[in-house]
Amino acid sequence: MPKFFYTAKNITTGETAGGEMEAKDERALAQDLRARGFLLTSHKAIQETQSIHIKFFDRFSSVPLKEKMIFTRNMAVMISSGLTVSRAVHNLSLQTRNKKFKKILSSVYDSLQSGKSMSEGMAQYPGVFSELFINMISVGEVSGNLEEVLDILALQLEKEHDLLSKVRGALIYPGVIVAAMIGIGILMLTYILPRITSVFKDMDVKLPASTLFIIGISDFLRNHYILTVGIIAALTMGVKMFASTKAGKRFFGLLALYLPIVGNIVVKVNCARFARIYSSLLRSGISVVNTLTIVSKTLGNVYYKDALAEALGEVQKGVELSKVIGKYPRIFPILVTQILEVGEETGKTETVLQRLAEFYEEEVSQITKNMSSIIEPILMLLIGSAVGFFAVAMLQPMYSVLENIK
Repeated sequence: MPKFFYTAKNITTGETAGGEMEAKDERALAQDLRARGFLLTSHKAIQETQSIHIKFFDRFSSVPLKEKMIFTRNMAVMISSGLTVSRAVHNLSLQTRNKKFKKILSSVYDSLQSGKSMSEGMAQYPGVFSELFINMISVGEVSGNLEEVLDILALQLEKEHDLLSKVRGALIYPGVIVAAMIGIGILMLTYILPRITSVFKDMDVKLPASTLFIIGISDFLRNHYILTVGIIAALTMGVKMFASTKAGKRFFGLLALYLPIVGNIVVKVNCARFARIYSSLLRSGISVVNTLTIVSKTLGNVYYKDALAEALGEVQKGVELSKVIGKYPRIFPILVTQILEVGEETGKTETVLQRLAEFYEEEVSQITKNMSSIIEPILMLLIGSAVGFFAVAMLQPMYSVLENIK
């Protein structure tokens, strides 16, 4: 049975709604909506998936979030200025400096010229344009308010870019410190330590266990450096492969939630993304069921995906979303449940969730600003412990030699 994107108005309240629905034809679609209390205002048949040919390597193509953010904002401006969609896409394909994105936009332009919609052209590149992106564009095309949808989408991408930039920025400092510590440690073990240990061998001193342990690591790194690189590469690949499995996603998802400091950021970032994306999709006219489907695929942590997948089934049965996510206080704090409940009662879910997203985004901003002051003492303790262990392991044999001389 064919599927349609549709927009419709509630006969009683006059509110606009939209989404996907299966129907025999346009007449049957209008009758089904009228039976539910809605008047069909616009519709568009969804093309069968086999009509879209996705190249193998296109699935792995990626474009920086900043490029997509600029494209969406400029697209909204051009359409509001009266340019056609195809001309706007063509102009932006000439302006972008990213070669990969330029090629993709040219392909989307060719699709538009062949009679396809922009969402259909973008659907050929799932690695670049997410399901959220494509669905919002589709709703904008069907409802005729593409400019408004692009503005909403641009704001969503800008907030997401800002959020990720703050988190990454906060992790740069500890990352640099840890990398420097590892580099200095390898230099000490492979270059400086052998010169010191040669003195111990000449003195024929009985070495303590800590010194023997460090010397053993040093000898292994110097004599089996190819094997060491191979082991590190194998471990890295093994961790990546494990992380891509179902068990790995659950393990690392749980680890991220319960790590000190990190867990708090993970919860706030995911709640901010949930609230903003959910709000954006509802404002675009997408139905609650389709919204939950898209959001569950957009969030990164598997436990959020599971919770929203369960919520999808419960909402289809008529259960309120706030009651379902209330079962997961560890990943959805009570504030999220209460705010969502208020939105459901007042009929202003998208408005209250937008404010909730802003609240959590500000919380993340404050945490990331203070991140260096929180992590710095922990790093100092780790570095101090490593240096102290190394110093004690090297000094112990020297004291033994001095005592023997006395």
